Amino acid sequence: MQLKIQYYALMREQAGRSDETLDTAAATPAQLYQELAGRYGFTLSRDQLKVAVNSEFSDWSRPLATGDAVVFIPPVAGG
Repeated sequence: MQLKIQYYALMREQAGRSDETLDTAAATPAQLYQELAGRYGFTLSRDQLKVAVNSEFSDWSRPLATGDAVVFIPPVAGG
């Protein structure tokens, strides 16, 4: 299935891009993150991230569908 992925902060640096459209067999955000971490060497663990699907915070086990937009949200630092 085809998904739209957006990357922010450290993940954007590690992936070398801010977004992409990806063909994947991943059925859940958890499986998708595992696939992407293997591809790009993401150093953040799943426990450090939030995930949003179609602009709504989501559970890591939510089923994905073709055309979904997925965002992995890293911790935010600032002051």
